[in-house]
Amino acid sequence: MNESGSGTPPIRVLIADDQPLVRRGLSLILSPDPAFEVVGEAENGARAVALARQLRPDVVVMDIRMPVLDGVAATGELTTAVPGCRVLALSTFDMDEYVVGALRAGASGFLPKDSSPEDLGAAIRTVHAGEAAVAPRLLTRLISTYVTAPRETRPAFRGAGDLTPREVEVWRLMAGGLDNAAISRELDISLSTVKNYITSIFDKLAVRDRAQAVIAAYESGLVTARGPAEREAG
Repeated sequence: MNESGSGTPPIRVLIADDQPLVRRGLSLILSPDPAFEVVGEAENGARAVALARQLRPDVVVMDIRMPVLDGVAATGELTTAVPGCRVLALSTFDMDEYVVGALRAGASGFLPKDSSPEDLGAAIRTVHAGEAAVAPRLLTRLISTYVTAPRETRPAFRGAGDLTPREVEVWRLMAGGLDNAAISRELDISLSTVKNYITSIFDKLAVRDRAQAVIAAYESGLVTARGPAEREAG
């Protein structure tokens, strides 16, 4: 077993992709780094779920589009079957409706397949730490593009009514693409206070991370998608 130089155990990673060369390439990128241990490879979503049940990885690097069971459905199964496991979705394109499906299903972030090895390692570390591995403004742009249900059909999101006015304000800013530091400056409150508000928001909405909280904001009608011209201006 690899051991990281920090004395902490390596992050156990399962790679799921239907292309053998991609699986092998990702494994070769991660294996030399003592911070990671590649515990298995899966050629489709069904195999990924089966291996995750058996091997209990910390993070599954999951291709979105695979045969037998795609990455979105596999992510949904994983969040129930192996709740302690985090999913990092891989997509050929950074603007992809399937990515939103994966985030809604429980993925903690996504990475375009043309990302650098450094970005891959950083994203795995981020989702393993319980954070969302998506740049806040890219997350907002992605979700506002594909979460576009008419307002009258949007449900009142579970737990939204329990939020305090300040928590709603923080939620709105989060959905607008602001990171924690920017929210701190906008509301003139400390960074630790922002983090406390966000933790409370996650608990009340029963969401796992920032990505799901932003999706919830659009689905509930708290914020609405801007048109293409507005997105370009933003």
